[in-house]
Amino acid sequence: MSAVLGVSAGYHDAAAALVIDGAIVAAVQEERLSRVKNDPSLPARAIAACLTMGGIEGRALDRVVFYEDPYAKLERVLVSGLRTFPRSLRHLSLALSSQLGDKLWVLDALARACGVPRARVHFVRHHESHAASAFFGAGVPRAAILTVDGVGEWTTTAIHLGEGSAIHMLESIEHPHSLGLFYAALTAYLGFEVNEGEQKVMGLAAFGRPTRREDLERVCRLERDGRFALATEYLAEHVGEIAFSPRLEALLGPARSPGAPWDLTRAADRAYADVAASLASLTEDAMLGLARRARSLTGADVLCLAGGVALNVVANARIAREAGFARVFVHPAPGDAGGALGAAILGAIALGDPRPAALTSAALGPAVDAARGMAVARALGLTVARVGDPAAAIAERLGRGEVVALASGRLEWGPRALGQRSLLADPTLPDTRDRINRAIKRREPFRPFAPSVLATQAASAFDDAPSELTRFMTTVCRVRDPALGAVTHEDGAARTHTVEGDGLLARVLEARLARGEKPIVLNTSLNGRGEPICAGAEDALGFLLSHPIDALYIEDVAIERGSR
Repeated sequence: MSAVLGVSAGYHDAAAALVIDGAIVAAVQEERLSRVKNDPSLPARAIAACLTMGGIEGRALDRVVFYEDPYAKLERVLVSGLRTFPRSLRHLSLALSSQLGDKLWVLDALARACGVPRARVHFVRHHESHAASAFFGAGVPRAAILTVDGVGEWTTTAIHLGEGSAIHMLESIEHPHSLGLFYAALTAYLGFEVNEGEQKVMGLAAFGRPTRREDLERVCRLERDGRFALATEYLAEHVGEIAFSPRLEALLGPARSPGAPWDLTRAADRAYADVAASLASLTEDAMLGLARRARSLTGADVLCLAGGVALNVVANARIAREAGFARVFVHPAPGDAGGALGAAILGAIALGDPRPAALTSAALGPAVDAARGMAVARALGLTVARVGDPAAAIAERLGRGEVVALASGRLEWGPRALGQRSLLADPTLPDTRDRINRAIKRREPFRPFAPSVLATQAASAFDDAPSELTRFMTTVCRVRDPALGAVTHEDGAARTHTVEGDGLLARVLEARLARGEKPIVLNTSLNGRGEPICAGAEDALGFLLSHPIDALYIEDVAIERGSR
């Protein structure tokens, strides 16, 4: 038996993943266990959880693989800082202090954390990790692979060809030319937190018009061959604290104040929405151009996508429709966390293991403990009851307009709630959507919600569903049913999730169908503002106690506030 652990850490979304005899056994992000949003630290909790799920001890690991080259990363930080010296003096000092500390010696730290000799700890390249997560997750023998993010060591964008158990890089774009950094600059300009607010920018874009597209083309120039280049004078990565320079404000106007409340009836906020729409338009065209270039270079019929920019579901939908591929696969955890799984797979293949089976489920984390949840809930004086048919009970509550939290099975891998840790509501009630945004999630009013639908019933309500992209909620579909107001975004589309199998969410949807209701629910992640998605029973109970929802179901245990 061979066992390989993959790890990502040091920047954001630290994670661990375990592959045993070529099979994907476990994967979990550190934030879910530490309860620190986007936790970048060495993922000691995630490593321990993966080993427990695999039933092995750290010393039994044949290889530990880090998801990028820490020495090349140091080189890039040093060279980039010197290129902009002396403007970069303060940031370079801080970056080198960080890089020369824990980040440079991360391989030694991993050896200590896992209890293995240093000789068993290796690294692979950042974009190679991304590429492996997508290609091997797709389960196809041959594919073009496109990876797009902020930056790895030097590479920001890469086109690979995957064949059998091998991945070959064909072309790359290097730092500072980066769609991820471009998007981060505009995210900061719009007043959102980088590495967290990009999804908010995507939601905001639907409320604007791309009137600033021509201005943004001065910042990011799209080439006719599908490549792109940035005018770096509009960015300020060397400053460290913000991602844009005064030149961007001179071009677009003053940046929006972080944390200011949004009101899209105001002309000023509508103008910022226009910037978001322009950014969306340009980014989608850039991704489409890169996908077409990948097809031209490889001649492949399948495209696999990873990297943080692959979280842009509208771009993914356009690629699926317009890039000329017969099939498009997007890894469910395309960002840095997913690199841990790619690194583990590459390490296993290097040891002679077969490539893993296709990734058909993202439920790769620790399972929720219903008995533990029941015991803690009773100790807290909550109303607790075992339910013979929890799916029917949840469906009945949703039919009454209630908002129900669901914790079932193993924790999801990636940023999307796919039914293991979800907040559910009736998708036909716009008032419920507003209630969740304002009182429960406590977030911006323009943020959309996703529908989860039985795969067998999806085509009647959504265009282009079901598909491989809807399985992991990595695309948008045009909504065909006007009754689905709570999950239809301003642009008439929804980030659709199609559900198969016999999990609790699937049974809830089947119960709704049996009741004569639409087999669709509003599905959003089980977490509060600024919090990671809930992992264990205690996390879910904490959410129930601190947010005005109607009930929590941990498997077949129904929990409400108050005592009998």
